[in-house]
Amino acid sequence: MSKRDYYTVLGVNRDATEDDIKKAYRKLAMKHHPDRNPEDKSAEARFKEAKEAYEVLSDARKRAAYDQFGHAGVDPSAGFAGGRGGPEGFGGFADAFGDIFGEIFGQQGRGGGRGGVYRGADLRYNLELSLEDAARGAEVKIRIPALEKCEACHGSGAKPGTEPKQCGTCHGRGEVRVSQGFFSIQQTCPTCHGTGKVIPDPCGTCHGAGRVKKHKTLSVKIPPGVDQDDRIRLTGEGEAGVNGGPPGDLYVVVNLKPHAVFQREGADLHCEMPISFATAALGGELEIPTLDGHATIKIPPETQTGQTFRLRNKGIRPVRGSVHGDLYCHVAVETPVKLTARQKDLLREFEAINAEDPGKHNPRAKGWFEKVKEFFGD
Repeated sequence: MSKRDYYTVLGVNRDATEDDIKKAYRKLAMKHHPDRNPEDKSAEARFKEAKEAYEVLSDARKRAAYDQFGHAGVDPSAGFAGGRGGPEGFGGFADAFGDIFGEIFGQQGRGGGRGGVYRGADLRYNLELSLEDAARGAEVKIRIPALEKCEACHGSGAKPGTEPKQCGTCHGRGEVRVSQGFFSIQQTCPTCHGTGKVIPDPCGTCHGAGRVKKHKTLSVKIPPGVDQDDRIRLTGEGEAGVNGGPPGDLYVVVNLKPHAVFQREGADLHCEMPISFATAALGGELEIPTLDGHATIKIPPETQTGQTFRLRNKGIRPVRGSVHGDLYCHVAVETPVKLTARQKDLLREFEAINAEDPGKHNPRAKGWFEKVKEFFGD
């Protein structure tokens, strides 16, 4: 069976750049790799075909010979010098496959680059905040533990007056190439653990880590209107980076304390408003607290438990909005306790009067009892 054109195999033009060829091969190798397509002979054949095309087109000498003479120009059996066989003939393939090997088997994403320069970790601080401070804004101080750059060695990990040395195993790359049969795989250097450096004489303060554990006090500005689980980002206040890498960030997460009077729902506030039996029946005025002071609510006669009064703009102005929420006061008629003999006599007299015309004075109770009778078929 005749071989297909290598450019067609990879899906690139004949004037494709080296990067274009490498990207095309990576895509095909990821798609057709045998480990991703077990027992699929067609995929295996596609993988081998793409590999062969890449071996030629990634090598400048082989590509030139192929462009001039076609497949015969890179056939080792034809004795062409540019079509070297043997292990060195797979150099380009090994480089490309080493890059994608981690993607196929999930071994990439270590968070750093060659030479072991890593960004510091982000930190989280749970800040307990009162409802008043969350609504009005505040400035609070927090004390957090963190890994900071060692001042003695300036983060190098080496004793002052000395410097880290290039790792002799990986020659500063932080990675070593290990041959496993046909494949060449990149792995973290076992000597320097990916840093690319070794420290013959470690710093006595940080013991070669380049970072030390410290506590620091920070001032955090809380914007007005923050709510539960809102995050405030403090750039650069996380852990120090490794080998001169940038520091991480600190995220201050708001946790609202329970309030004695109010419950918050977004921009709105809710509270229970207990009123006496007499006030509920006769009406009156009631002074209630708000975040801004006090307000007076007029209680109309015959107010029932569960009735809600709304005070506009007495809630909270959210951090991402310009309109204040409202305050909702939920009525709870309170049954009197520890009654005196006189109070009991008056209530018995009151109940006797109600019993003369229960439908007039207690319409909800009368209606409920009628529904109960209907339910039991009486």
